[in-house]
Amino acid sequence: MTLDIAKIRKDFPILDQKVYNKSLIYFDSAASSQKPLCVLKKEEQLHVEYYGNIHRGAHYLADQATNDYEAVRDDVKDFIHAESREEIIFTKGTTESINLVAFSFGEAFISKGDEIVITEMEHHANIVPWQMMAERKGAKIVKLPFADDGRLEIEKLDELISDKTKLIAVAHVSNTLGTINPVKKIISKAHAKKIKVLVDGAQAMSHLKVDVQELDADFYVFSAHKIYGPNGVGIMYGKKELLNKMPPYQGGGEMISEVTFEKTTYNELPYKFEAGTPHITGVIAFGEAIRYLQYLNIEEVATYEHQLLNYATDKLLEIPGMQIYGTQKEKSGAITFNIEGIHPFDLGTMLDKMGIAVRTGRLCADPVMDHYQQTAMIRISFAVYNTLEEIDRFIEALKKLVTMLG
Repeated sequence: MTLDIAKIRKDFPILDQKVYNKSLIYFDSAASSQKPLCVLKKEEQLHVEYYGNIHRGAHYLADQATNDYEAVRDDVKDFIHAESREEIIFTKGTTESINLVAFSFGEAFISKGDEIVITEMEHHANIVPWQMMAERKGAKIVKLPFADDGRLEIEKLDELISDKTKLIAVAHVSNTLGTINPVKKIISKAHAKKIKVLVDGAQAMSHLKVDVQELDADFYVFSAHKIYGPNGVGIMYGKKELLNKMPPYQGGGEMISEVTFEKTTYNELPYKFEAGTPHITGVIAFGEAIRYLQYLNIEEVATYEHQLLNYATDKLLEIPGMQIYGTQKEKSGAITFNIEGIHPFDLGTMLDKMGIAVRTGRLCADPVMDHYQQTAMIRISFAVYNTLEEIDRFIEALKKLVTMLG
């Protein structure tokens, strides 16, 4: 292990503060990771030195901003090993990326009676857009369940697929269970029957090395703010042959070739799907986040985070009444749990007063809550800036609170 965690933590000044007079421990990176100084400084540099609206201006500032913005498209292409830059579409985030595919793919390829397979462990963002599309097009949603240990029951996929199945939507990593799903195997099964697959990579990109060509994913979506980048920036990767057949998601500037009152013609890829002025500052700063993660080496980051995950799991299981949801060996990033007799909101609130930030609630995954018959859960999630010492302090705090609240 060559990662210098103490040095890395200095790149994240927000961690060096006190909350309620306690040193901050941030265990909510699955919701949104903190940003390194290089990302923050890039945003500042853009606004101080060369901000201009991209693609449209005929002046120096616009040219500089456009060049940096489009360079990030190449950075993303290389980061996820896409075949071409035209396959990289900038959006507001994973949610908008999924909505884009649900609408445009739905308009091009879904007819009344067709079916979309969605897993039971999906985030709401990978359920609701498909339900909206299904209602609009007269299609049907089919659920692929998971077992109590958090394993996706892909052995049931063959019986769920029919000649009406047009697409499978699946999370690469579950935001609640932490399960790393066998998406390559799912894609292979789907493609054998000419079914397309969308992979929600929101929880995967900061923890796993992703190669969209090796996976053979038709669509792969993720957000910058979960991988050390700014909020308000997302990526929708799609195979060029599919994107060319899909209609635009939104109308406006940039996505057009020519506009008349009689007829509008659309721009070429990727701009056909990028209507209006985008989050220029965020996209350019996202390039810095990608370079930062590449500098750290994603494989070393994954190894370190897995060490944190295993260490925290072992410590949590020492606590009486502990119930961890999702116990697969192939996990990443997060541990979700409840403690018998203690409401998760009470525990989360008290942990916050002790300087420890965790996530409580339904985690934007109602079907997962319903599966376990729980009203809410607690989630801790890790990033490269977390430490074993922080886990020890968290466990110590948790034990005190169990004594107080139990």
